Formats: sequence, structure tokens, C-alpha cells
Amino acid sequence: MKKRFVYTAILLLASSSALFACASCGCSIGSDWEDATFSQEKGFKFDLKYDYLDQNKLMSGRSSISAAVASNQGYEVEKYTKNEYITASLDYAINDRFGLNFSLPYIIRDHSTLGVSPTDGVTPVSGGGSYNSKTATLGDAKLIGRYLINDKHNFGILAGLKFATGSHSLMGISTDPSDSAGTSATIDRGLEPGTGTTDVIAGLYYFHSLSGISNIFTQLMYQSALNSSDSYRPGDVYNANIGINYTGFKNIIPKLQMNVKYQNHDTGNNADPVNTGGFLTYLTPGVMVNFDKVTLYSSVQIPVYQYVNGVQLVPDYIVSLGVRYSF
Repeated sequence: MKKRFVYTAILLLASSSALFACASCGCSIGSDWEDATFSQEKGFKFDLKYDYLDQNKLMSGRSSISAAVASNQGYEVEKYTKNEYITASLDYAINDRFGLNFSLPYIIRDHSTLGVSPTDGVTPVSGGGSYNSKTATLGDAKLIGRYLINDKHNFGILAGLKFATGSHSLMGISTDPSDSAGTSATIDRGLEPGTGTTDVIAGLYYFHSLSGISNIFTQLMYQSALNSSDSYRPGDVYNANIGINYTGFKNIIPKLQMNVKYQNHDTGNNADPVNTGGFLTYLTPGVMVNFDKVTLYSSVQIPVYQYVNGVQLVPDYIVSLGVRYSF
């Protein structure tokens, strides 16, 4: 029963609690290091997860801001950033205490910006630097190790690295009236599929049984770049998640989480230190369905509190769907 409890609790974290690190244009919750199952049961597990978030609302601080007002105040006016993440993960439990997790995302991103020149919030202005970009490529891979510290097998540590496997030099297409058709445009570094940096990741996680049919789980994570790349360094990220699940239905497990993220400003000559970073809190209801060796899961993340530095795009919700296979 304890093994099943730990398996379930970690699986719930895996399905929706981690956070995307979209540096420019909003910091949004989605999938991250926990994309594959963590359990005490020795063996391999493969996880495939799909996340969708449409960043279409401009915010400044805690409030919405119109494109025209943001433009007149000298901020970049971004129209939208539509993101789809397909993340494949392979997890191996070496024994009942130690395991490894490898994850690799495929990123599909459609972005449009009007640039920084004063506009009506709709029409590109000559010299403003407006552009469109479409991304469909691999992102940065991660390798995370975990170790259960205590004999109760409910408290553990995590440590690992994010590697610079994703490109950070893709180009968009200029929509600036002063440019000729087809002119290339540099994509904001926070919108590239990779950061170009190697990051260290560290964390703690804890599970506790409230009753025979209810469990709580908590997780703290920290991620920091060990270097800069082409005068760009992403801001440090702090994640905190707490959740509860109900196991009284046996194979169908409802869950509810609170996800919190704080991210520092990006730094460097090629960064946007003004319009990056923030503090975000999401409420995440979801459900998981267990079969013999296959688990299906889904969740919807709803913003409770959003504070962004400068002016950034944020989503109204984030949808996650996934399937996991044990072998």
C-alpha cells in the first residue's frame, strides 16, 4: 500500500505541478522536471505529455494593460504567444530509494509582436522591430536523480542538470514596414526553444497520508543557470507545489494542487531584464485513471494570482494531457 501511495503522489506531481520557464512574454506553469513517474517500484516508465497554453493577455504588475497604453509607455507590445509542448520522459527506478529521470520536450510556438515603437496596438510601425516567428523543434533536455532519505520512504531529495540541447539562434520573419518581404528578424532570447545555458536543478519532496483514502504531497524546486550564453542568462526559478489526492475510487484519482512560481529577471546584453520574471500562483484540478500498466492523466491550471515585471503576456489557463506506461 505504501509503494502504491508514493507512486500515486509522485505521479500527481508529474502530471501538472512543474513550471515552464518562458522568460520573455510571460512565466507560465506547465511541465518541467517531473514529466515521468517516480516510484519505489524498480523498473522503467515512459511518459508522453502534451501541454497547451495561449499567452494572449497583456499584463503589467498585477493588472491588465491595453496594447495602446503599453506602447505609449515605451514597452514592447506583443500580440500573442501560442505554445504547445510535447514532452517525452524515461524514468528508471534503480531500487526502492534511488532513481533517474530523463526528459526532452518538443516545442511548437507561434509568436507575434508589434515591437517597441508607439502604435495603436494593432498596426506595425516603421522601425518598431515587429516580427512573427514559428518554432517547431526540440528544446532543452533534463536529467534528474532522486533519493528517498528516510526509512518511511516519504521524504526525498532531487538533483540534476538542464542541458543546452535546444537551439537559441532561430530567426523570425520581420513585419516591420521598413523591411522588405522575407527579411529575417532576431527572436527574443526568452522565446527561443533553448536557453543556451547549462542549469543546475535541486529540490525536496515529501508525502504524507491523511487517511486511508487521502494523501498530501509537497515539492520545492530551484533552478539556476551555471553560465551565460551569447550575453544571455535566464533568471533563477523557484517553484513550490502542494497538492491533495483522493484514492477512494481506486482506479480513478481526483487531485487538486496549488502551484507557485517566482522567477528573477533575465540578465545580459541580449536579455530583456525589464519584461522578464514575476510571481505566479495557479490552482490545478485534475484527474488520473490507472489501468494495469498504463496511466492516463489530465489537468487544467487556472491563475489565482499573477504578477509580472514590466509588461508581459500571460495565459487564461493551461491544459495538460498525458499517458504513462510501465515496463
